[in-house]
Amino acid sequence: MKKNTSVVKSEKGLILVVSAPSGAGKTTICREFLKAASSVRFSVSCTTRSPRDGEVDGRDYHFISDEEFKESIANGEFIEWEKNYGYLYGTSEVCIGDLLEEGYDILFDVDTRGAKNLRARYSDAVFVFILPPSMTILKERLGKRGSEKRETLEMRLGRAMEEVKENKRYDYIIFNDRVTDSVDILRSVYIAEKNKRVRLKDRLDNFV
Repeated sequence: MKKNTSVVKSEKGLILVVSAPSGAGKTTICREFLKAASSVRFSVSCTTRSPRDGEVDGRDYHFISDEEFKESIANGEFIEWEKNYGYLYGTSEVCIGDLLEEGYDILFDVDTRGAKNLRARYSDAVFVFILPPSMTILKERLGKRGSEKRETLEMRLGRAMEEVKENKRYDYIIFNDRVTDSVDILRSVYIAEKNKRVRLKDRLDNFV
């Protein structure tokens, strides 16, 4: 795993980082949240894996070749990148920087390793961890992913168990009992963080 280790304070926009073990419903929650948050932009990662059913290039991921990805690594274009289940994933530094400069807030949908890299890079980011209602339900959901081989499912289950232990590193926890409730909680976290005094310092200084 490689990362850019320089520390940046994201003063122009709020960075919201969401992680979860596979099968917790993170992608659905993030998509629904974005529909209700017009000032938030989704951080579209690059990946070398093929699109899954329903995924759209440029919306869910930038699907690129191994050669393109490795060239971007060589050019130092990623904030962070990693290899996961045999595929490469990375976050473009230019894309994120442009969005922050434009005043947008950014939602990251990343695993716990990606979140660790972002935590080192953005000192004031907000970290949210999503959990399924129970471990039993998590195992059932992973077992229903018919598009993956048994070996991959076993690997995902083991990885999920390790990721659950990482919840202590996050600022907020959401148990995904109902998607609509989970989206509301994530939106509440976002609104509360946007209105923290420290984030309104410039406006307060101008006010007085």
